[in-house]
Amino acid sequence: MTEPFVVHLLDWNAARDQARRVREEVFVREQGVPIEMEWDEWDERCVHALAIDRAGQAIGTGRLLPDGRIGRMAVLRAWRGRGVGAAILEALMQQARERRMAEITLHAQTYATGFYERHGFSTEGEIFMEAGIPHVTMTLRL
Repeated sequence: MTEPFVVHLLDWNAARDQARRVREEVFVREQGVPIEMEWDEWDERCVHALAIDRAGQAIGTGRLLPDGRIGRMAVLRAWRGRGVGAAILEALMQQARERRMAEITLHAQTYATGFYERHGFSTEGEIFMEAGIPHVTMTLRL
């Protein structure tokens, strides 16, 4: 691997251990999301993007739900600002295109709306709280 990281699309069985580690670090430890809110029945039905560094360690993750919603986007602090989130998002968007989804939606933490806007997403509706964190719904027509 010549790049500093690669993104793989995986099912939950293949992604579980490394995705859990990233999500627990970012959402549970950093952001204070209760661990019981982090895990849901959707993981087994999603396509998971997992960014892996040269050492084989997961550095970021995200998921595409069957209904076209992207969620659980998380990048380890040391890797933020280095294109990992963009690569994960692009991989999930491409997967949605391949599945012929007409639209992608996501619940963005309000501080991250600029990131998603740079990828073509538009804000819809009002700010709402999810896991005690302000979010807004964003959509992208494919």
